[in-house]
Amino acid sequence: MSTMRPEIKGTQHLVSTGHNFASQAAFQILEDGGNAIDAGVCAGIALGVLQSDLVSVGGVAPIIVYVAETQEMVTISGLGWWPRAANVEYFLREHGGAIPGGIMRTVVPAAPDAWITALQRWGTRSFGDVAGAAIRFARDGFPMNHLLRNTVSTHLDEYREFPANAEVFLNNGKPYEIGEIFRQTDTAASLQYMVDEERAALRTGNRAAGLKAARDAFYKGDIARKMTDYHADNGGWLTMQDLAEYRSAIEAPETTRFGDIDVYSCGPWCQGPALPQALAILRDFDLKRMGHNSPAYIHTLTEAIKLVMADRDCYYSDPRFVDVPMKALLSDAYAKVRAEMIDPAQAYLEMPPAGDWQSLGLSAQPPVFRNPPLEPLDTGTDGAALDTTYLCVVDKQGNVFSATPSDGSYNGGVVPGLGFVVSGRGTQSWTDASHPCVLAPGKRPRLTPNPAIAVQRGKRFIPLGTPGGDVQIQAMLQALLNLLVFDMGPQAAVEAPRFASYSFPNSFEPHDYHPGLLKMESRIDADTGVQLEALGHRIEWWPDMIWLAGSVCMIDSNTQSGLKLGGADPRRMAYALGW
Repeated sequence: MSTMRPEIKGTQHLVSTGHNFASQAAFQILEDGGNAIDAGVCAGIALGVLQSDLVSVGGVAPIIVYVAETQEMVTISGLGWWPRAANVEYFLREHGGAIPGGIMRTVVPAAPDAWITALQRWGTRSFGDVAGAAIRFARDGFPMNHLLRNTVSTHLDEYREFPANAEVFLNNGKPYEIGEIFRQTDTAASLQYMVDEERAALRTGNRAAGLKAARDAFYKGDIARKMTDYHADNGGWLTMQDLAEYRSAIEAPETTRFGDIDVYSCGPWCQGPALPQALAILRDFDLKRMGHNSPAYIHTLTEAIKLVMADRDCYYSDPRFVDVPMKALLSDAYAKVRAEMIDPAQAYLEMPPAGDWQSLGLSAQPPVFRNPPLEPLDTGTDGAALDTTYLCVVDKQGNVFSATPSDGSYNGGVVPGLGFVVSGRGTQSWTDASHPCVLAPGKRPRLTPNPAIAVQRGKRFIPLGTPGGDVQIQAMLQALLNLLVFDMGPQAAVEAPRFASYSFPNSFEPHDYHPGLLKMESRIDADTGVQLEALGHRIEWWPDMIWLAGSVCMIDSNTQSGLKLGGADPRRMAYALGW
């Protein structure tokens, strides 16, 4: 199929991110001899500045990395937990069980730790090297674009609610006009402080000492003090102890096989396993014979998503606190059972039932809670809401970096003097004691951002991801099937028209639920909508190429031929570059 943008090709390295300037910054790191981890961290920090409406320097940053030298696939959670003082009774008493916007939904900021952990383990550059572009973008500014301006305009009242937010994002009380230079000088100063602390440590120590100093500047130094003072002054829960104890978990990924493709995701502390779980359900269907975006194809994928999301709602949570039967959920036998529940002639009018807890091996009806572990994690290291972006990088050595940083700025207060919002990801927790994702001290919310990597026979590597909340898994599934089943190139795969089910509880507060609702982009044939309605789907039409359908970035890298192909979704600001 023809594409709106050319497919980017390279033989040395390739990067695709949610913003063209971030792609340029990461590409320059690669050109200067850095590896995919260095370039990915550079892009991730830069996106916290370039898309500070969608991403926070002090937000979340789940990561999945393939290390070519050791042939190892590893995840870094990049997701903070609730402060020690957090308690569900506060929200039940003061807000009727809701988790409102603002300081009380704050969890420990995880992104800086995640980026530095990746650099410590597999990178080659200093923090100053990879943060330099973000500092320049923040200090010197960049032209206001339509997506950033649209976010600010849409949430103008929320930005005006917090004086520090208004100071950063508004120009004399109004959104910046497109093309006006947008600066974030406090953010630049915060990042520069981390770099300065690293440089001081490098005078007497090595690269590892420098990275530790940069991290300590955020979690134990002046930045930490400003964050906790802000919380103390405004009734928040975050303390210096919460920050000092935080470490991102480093874990093996979840995985399943689809044909000859192994698909890897982060764990059930995010919705990541829903992608391999959906693929496992779909593996025995003849999707190609159904035809791309035919009524049968859309129906089958939608019903598979409903089944997966029912399991997500019932079982997925922080596995340190909840017994998640992940091995059983991804088993071949269970996938067959769930696949048999898809009726080709009738849609589930509501969310279908979750899998039987006894057959999944649980000791009791879920949720099965564990004793809450409040000690610091032993990580082995020394050191719809509109938010989220995505980035992926592949280098000439074969390293693969895939990350989905997030946390927007319109529903929480920018910390005065720091220039960024501290992670408000508590919005993805529940206050219902019967829900597996009920909040607790030290517990992680169930995150929507979820980077992935698919691998074919150890020779073809496909990192992919997208913003989009609960649409993320659905957009990633469709783009990956476009590539693998319908033989589209990555650019065509991310541009193809999409659809999304809303027939399950939303991950974001207030967790709204729209039984049977299926939204479709307008390039899908109108008669397809009529046939899907006859099957029981409640159809609503999106405009074409709408940002609500996600913005998938994807790289298709063949280590045998050396060819790397990049796709970047024009639904938002995504761009790919390669050499």
